[in-house]
Amino acid sequence: MAQTIIVGCGYVGTRLARQSLDRGADVIGLTRGAAGLARLGAAGIPARRYDLLQDDLSELGLAVAGADVFHLAPPPEQGVEDPLTRRLIASFERAGQPRRIVYISTTGVYGDCQGGWVDETCPAQPTADRSRRRWDAEQSLRAWSQASGGELVILRVAGIYGPDRLPLERIRQGAPLVRAEEAPYTNRIHVEDLVSGCLAAMEKGIDGAVYNACDGAPSNMTDYFLAVADAAGLPRPPCLSLAEASEQLSAGMLSYLAESRRLSNRKLREELGVEFRYPTLADGLRGVF
Repeated sequence: MAQTIIVGCGYVGTRLARQSLDRGADVIGLTRGAAGLARLGAAGIPARRYDLLQDDLSELGLAVAGADVFHLAPPPEQGVEDPLTRRLIASFERAGQPRRIVYISTTGVYGDCQGGWVDETCPAQPTADRSRRRWDAEQSLRAWSQASGGELVILRVAGIYGPDRLPLERIRQGAPLVRAEEAPYTNRIHVEDLVSGCLAAMEKGIDGAVYNACDGAPSNMTDYFLAVADAAGLPRPPCLSLAEASEQLSAGMLSYLAESRRLSNRKLREELGVEFRYPTLADGLRGVF
C-alpha cells in the first residue's frame, strides 16, 4: 500500500488524516512545530516534524516514492512567489517522486470577477499577493508534473469554515461591516466537505485537472458575518458605507472587499461525485452551534 503523506497537517489536514486512517490508509502527517506534533499525537495520527523552510524530506525516512501526497502547507506571508513549494519539489529528487499530489490552492487566483459566475475554464488573474503566491505554487507543481510524470490535481478552495474556524472574535469586538448592498460576493466550504473533496481528488481526479472546492451557494461578505453572529447568539456588528468602512478596516480586509465572484462547484460534484453534507451556510452553521 502506498503511503499517504499530508504536508501541512493542520486544521484541514488533521481531519483528512483521521478519515484516511479510518479508511485503512498508511498515513503520516507532517507539521512544522512541537505543538502540531502534540496535537496530531492526541488525535492518534502518526506524525513527523517537518519545516519546509529548513528541512529536507529525504531526511525523514518516509516512503515518498509512489506516495499519495496532499500538499496543504501555505506559502510564506510575503512576496508573490512560493519558495516553500519549490523546496518541496526539489526534495523529491532525493526522497523519491510521489505518484500523485493534490494541492490546496485558492479561488483567489481568479481575481476580481465583478460578481460574475466562475468555473474552472475562467483564466487565472490573481491581483492580491496572497493569490499570486498560490498561483506561483500551481505553476511550480505543473512544471514538476511535466518533468517527473507525477500526477497533479489542484483544488481551488473557497473560504473554509467549521468548528473553531469562524470570525467570532471579530464579531464580539463589534468590528464594522460594509453594507450588504455594497459588499462583494464571497464563497465558502465547510471543512468536512473540503475533506471529502480532497479524498475524491486523490482517488478520482483527472490528472492535471483543476476543481473549484466551494459549496456553490455564494453570498455577500456581510450576510456571512451576520449569519454567523445570529447563529452564535451575538449582537450584529454595525454596517457602514464602503467609503466609511474603508477608513476603519485593515488593509487585509480591504483587499478581500476588492474582489467579488460567485463560484460554481458543478465540476467537483459531477466529475468527482462529491456529495455535500453542508450545501449551504445555514446547513453548516447548524452543524457547528
